[in-house]
Amino acid sequence: MKALVTGFDPFDGDPINPSYEAVRRLPACIGTLDVVTAQLPTSFKRATVKLRALLRRERPDIVLCVGLAADRRAISIERVAVNLDDARLPDNDGARPADKPVVRGGPAAYFSTLPVRAIIKRLGVESIPCELSMSAGTFVCNHVFYALMHRAARRAVPLRAGFVHVPALPPERVARDVALARMVRALCMILEVTHRTKKRVT
Repeated sequence: MKALVTGFDPFDGDPINPSYEAVRRLPACIGTLDVVTAQLPTSFKRATVKLRALLRRERPDIVLCVGLAADRRAISIERVAVNLDDARLPDNDGARPADKPVVRGGPAAYFSTLPVRAIIKRLGVESIPCELSMSAGTFVCNHVFYALMHRAARRAVPLRAGFVHVPALPPERVARDVALARMVRALCMILEVTHRTKKRVT
C-alpha cells in the first residue's frame, strides 16, 4: 500500500511551515506502507491543482494532508470538511475569497475517512497532545481537505483520507527540535493506525 502525505509551503512571512517540516522528515516506508511526501502551495487555486496531479500520479491508498493551526496547542485530527471558502487573510497569491463554495453544487460537508477515534486513542497512549477537531477552518487547509474528500467520494475504490493540523513550533531551538520530532512521530502513528484499519471509520 502507498500513502501520500502533504504539507504546506511557508505563509504570511514565516520562513518555514511546520506542517511541511514534519512531513518531509517522514521515512520512505512505515512497515509495509510506502510513503510519498509533497509540498502544497498555500493557494486556493494552485493547491488543489497540485493535489489532483499527485493523486493521478501516485494512486495512493491513503492520503493525509497536514496544515498549520498556529493558535492550537495540540495535534488536531480533523473530522469535517465544509464546502466554504472564507479567508480572513489573503493566500500566497493574494486571493481572499469570501462566502464561496469550494465545489459549486457539492455537499455541505464531508467526513474524514481516517479512523479518527483509533488515532486519538493511539496518540493518547503515547502521551502526544491531540484532539478531535470539528472545524478545519475556512482557509486553504479546509479548501484542500474538502477537495480531497470530494474526489475520494467519487472513487469506485474507497480512499482513506483526511486532514491533520499541527501547532506552531516554539521559538527556542531545542524546544523546536523536540516539538518537530513529536510531530513526525505522531504522523507516523496516524499512518500506522490507518494502514492497520481495514474499514472506513468516521
